[in-house]
Amino acid sequence: MFLYLRQIQTIAVPFFFSEVAHTLHRVMATAGQVIKCKAAIAWEPNKPMVIEEIEVAPPQAHEIRIKIVATGVCHTDLYHLFEGNNKEGFPAVLGHEGAGIVESVGPGVTKFKPGDKVIPLFISQCGQCKFCKSPKTNLCERSWSNERYDVMSDIDSRFTCRGKKVLQFMGTSTFSEYTVLNEIAVAKIHDSAPLDKVCLLGCGIPTGYGAAVNTAKVEPGSTCAVFGLGAVGLAAVMGCKAAGAARIIAVDVNKDKFEKAKVFGATDFVNPKEHSKPISQVLAEMTNGGVDFSLECVGNVEVMRSALESCVKGWGVSVLVGWTDMHDFSARPIQLIAGRTWKGTLFGGFKSKDGVPKLVNEYLARKLKLDEFVTHTMTLDRVNDAVELMKHGKCIRTVLNVSRQ
Repeated sequence: MFLYLRQIQTIAVPFFFSEVAHTLHRVMATAGQVIKCKAAIAWEPNKPMVIEEIEVAPPQAHEIRIKIVATGVCHTDLYHLFEGNNKEGFPAVLGHEGAGIVESVGPGVTKFKPGDKVIPLFISQCGQCKFCKSPKTNLCERSWSNERYDVMSDIDSRFTCRGKKVLQFMGTSTFSEYTVLNEIAVAKIHDSAPLDKVCLLGCGIPTGYGAAVNTAKVEPGSTCAVFGLGAVGLAAVMGCKAAGAARIIAVDVNKDKFEKAKVFGATDFVNPKEHSKPISQVLAEMTNGGVDFSLECVGNVEVMRSALESCVKGWGVSVLVGWTDMHDFSARPIQLIAGRTWKGTLFGGFKSKDGVPKLVNEYLARKLKLDEFVTHTMTLDRVNDAVELMKHGKCIRTVLNVSRQ
């Protein structure tokens, strides 16, 4: 038996190292050079993305070039393409919920090396600015969004296609086989992490989960309502459950999502279409005056107000989680004067470079669900099909396999 095990070891160990050597050889062959690869480009608003060959320049000082292995398709991609309608944000490579492997690093990068598994971050953490040093926020003064959140990209880019500069969406652009990021916007993760699952930790799951545990600070034994049961909403349900909520009411116009919500901890389901009275009144009647915590995960200003009005007066907390910059929202002053709190959250309040690796470890320890969010898996060239699924509410998360690991 001992001899048999030694024979396996003799075969397996050299095979492992030959695979590592092969990977490093591929990396060294492209380091410092322009890489031509496939990417999904949104040339203009309200038009399907086009799979193009693009050029990705080498990383400059303090930058990292990443081979994207997998990426989720998030509603914010859909928002930019079909709802935001800011023509200055195009052409762009969309996608911001990815995971990959470091291909090469620029001058000055010391904490990352080729071969590292990483997650690109749409919210950076430089560690030096007043926001990064404060425990009160996860904002960063050096983020792309500090000046250009309306067009959802920085002026600078390492992408070109057909001789034209292509913008880098949300500082990440994961609908590309390769992308380049500043090292302050990259999280190094555990080597054993499956990239086609942990890619979801680049946006949606931390946003919803953190909205409950970090921003709302849901309390044990409390009653919560989550508005919208997409990936972010379901992650919020999971966060409420993790925080010890006794009752979690899932609110959505698609009743088919309730069974999925149960998986993450929902105890009740309410479809606003099935009631003639305002949903806030329905919830008040169900909970003897309103819920302790409500989380709006749709990105609709009318739903935001309904979520606030669903909170109990005196101590109710409502959190805006869904992304939109299209309309103003409103409320009656008495609704806040009476003791309710209205808050917003970005990326669930997680400081990105610190929080994402911890969430990956929680997933690996089976303390955080990720697999259950994935309803469809496709290749990059079917990105428009994935968008259509999301547009019509027929998926929770579609993961695109961008390139081989």
